[in-house]
Amino acid sequence: MADILPFKPRKTVKSVGKGNSLCREGHHSWQVEKKSRFDVKQGKLVTVYRCKRCGTTKTTAH
Repeated sequence: MADILPFKPRKTVKSVGKGNSLCREGHHSWQVEKKSRFDVKQGKLVTVYRCKRCGTTKTTAH
């Protein structure tokens, strides 16, 4: 006898675009990463932000 494999349920349109729809429009949910960095070229502290939905990073110098 052959093994019977169940069908995988299809993803709905709503579930496919659920996580990143705000990020695609530029509305990220930024969180500060706890590691402090020091930029040698500028001589300033650098704060690293990471979006909790899509993982994009941005940095700002103080």
